[in-house]
Amino acid sequence: MTKRRPATAEPLFLGIECGGTRTCVVIAEDEPTVFWQGRFGPANLRLLSDPELTQHFQAIGQTMPQPAAIAIGMAGARTEADRERIRRAAANVWPGIPCCATDDLETALAAAETVLIRPPSAARSNRQHAATCRVLILSGTGSCCFGQNPNGRTAKVGGWGHILGDKGSGFEIGLRALKAVVYYQDTEGEWSELGRRILRKLQVNEPDDLIDWVQKAGKDDVASLAVEVFTAWSNRDEIASDILEGAAQSLVGDAVSCARRLVKSGRPVQFVLAGGVLLRQPRFGKKVADLLRQSWPNSVVTPLPRESVWGAVELAKKKFRASGSGLRGEAAPAIAKKPKRKAEVFELPPLKSLELSPTERRNPRSMNLDRLSITEAIGLMLSEDARIPPAILAERTRIERAVKLIVRAFNRSGRLFYVGAGTSGRLGVLDASECPPTFRAPPELVQGIIAGGPRGLSESVEGAEDDPESGARAIQFRGVNHKDVVVGIAAGGRTPFVWGALREARRRGAKTVLLCFNPRLQIPRRHRPDLVIAPDVGPEILTGSTRLKCGTATKLILNIFTTLAMVRTGKVVSNLMIDVNPSNAKLRDRAVRIVREVTGMDRATAAAALENSGWVVREAYEKLRRKRKP
Repeated sequence: MTKRRPATAEPLFLGIECGGTRTCVVIAEDEPTVFWQGRFGPANLRLLSDPELTQHFQAIGQTMPQPAAIAIGMAGARTEADRERIRRAAANVWPGIPCCATDDLETALAAAETVLIRPPSAARSNRQHAATCRVLILSGTGSCCFGQNPNGRTAKVGGWGHILGDKGSGFEIGLRALKAVVYYQDTEGEWSELGRRILRKLQVNEPDDLIDWVQKAGKDDVASLAVEVFTAWSNRDEIASDILEGAAQSLVGDAVSCARRLVKSGRPVQFVLAGGVLLRQPRFGKKVADLLRQSWPNSVVTPLPRESVWGAVELAKKKFRASGSGLRGEAAPAIAKKPKRKAEVFELPPLKSLELSPTERRNPRSMNLDRLSITEAIGLMLSEDARIPPAILAERTRIERAVKLIVRAFNRSGRLFYVGAGTSGRLGVLDASECPPTFRAPPELVQGIIAGGPRGLSESVEGAEDDPESGARAIQFRGVNHKDVVVGIAAGGRTPFVWGALREARRRGAKTVLLCFNPRLQIPRRHRPDLVIAPDVGPEILTGSTRLKCGTATKLILNIFTTLAMVRTGKVVSNLMIDVNPSNAKLRDRAVRIVREVTGMDRATAAAALENSGWVVREAYEKLRRKRKP
């Protein structure tokens, strides 16, 4: 959302750090006072064309006022030609603004520059502290070491990507875990505890399923398994311990090699730990730090003191000084006079509620939930669930309109999209996934979009539901157009991911529907979807747990949407699924019964017709019906 800048002549400095998981942005004054910060989608220079790079920067530029200088650290920027690509794209968005383009390693190292260290043999003056050689050890999804000595000379070890390098990274830890559990299965005939954790994490049923999974898995998918290794390590798992010992030794070896390329052995070095593997796993970070002190005695090991995007802000300030503008000089008035660009795509509506949403209120009937007997609690839950159908019936007119919008879309070769986060997103994906087998609908006809992607189906993805830009991009990349219907599902009605998707869908001409359970939500007219369905099912018996009544009501309403839309588009004869996909023995038996019911034929004739039609129920039905005509 665009921030309104206070009246000040202070110049603003824009720092952008683009990585394989997300883009972090900070715009700040010199003091520094944060004026605006936010997150955008991933951006690796190697994976973006020049127009895509410009488009990525445009999404950032639309959300803030004009900066005095910019620094952009981007994953994949390895050469001067790469940095020139970044500068050209930035110039399309911020013409005439000084821009420092580099990689995400230099920005991270710059973020560590404000930390004063005192290695054992170093003098006590700040000047000597600042002149110490620094080596950044980055371990996240990938890994790399990057250092700079007091003379400005730099060195890098690693950074070759997950195929050629990434030693000690989350990816390598996850991959080694996969290899280790199948190795011990082969050699000892036993599936390990770590193996069981991995199966649960991936929602697969047996080790053989890993073969299919790993062929489709991306770098991030494999890296996500590192969390299971760390958890197993905390439970004294020997396999996990071996994996992490190797990872720590690899990181330390690369860090020491990097330091040796910059200073003589024995000179003071500050090793800076960065990346999720080292910062979010403090026990592992301590292990790496202890090994570093053993390998390089005259050293200090510190975690990165703040987000590395702040290093980009520092580089932007240096670029501003180098451009000759000064920090408080003649450039400031000109900056203040430049018009702000209004964010047209990602601005969230100013939502208000007349009173606290029912989804957040406490239920007076369940105040003693923790003291009820199980029998009493069952009765309470079912009596609360009994409120759901009347609440939905009260919205039947709007639900009918939604069904008609969906039918119209289907008849125009349009599609239905569900968008949600958490339980709401999972229910949308569930309903979409059931349409192909139930109605032989093409998979693209009904689609579910969940915040956080596939990971969001089985776990909570940090920050995913708070990212409206991600919701908008999901709509963009699904190719939503004026023929489609997009249903945003948000129990409380405020989920930014959903609103980002609805706004982009509306911009593209699609019909938009908000399904929520906050009838007191006020939506400004210019942001309002075509249709708002808001049953009042009351507060949950477990306060705020919207997987309960809100989840049940969501499932019922989505059932109505797709079932009646499929009925209206000819997918049902009488009350029979004439387009069911008989993909297993149970469904083939059902297909035979359906054909018998609608044609009056005996079992053998119905089965033969299905065999001849390749088990396409509608085709078998129509052939037999034509035969019966006089």
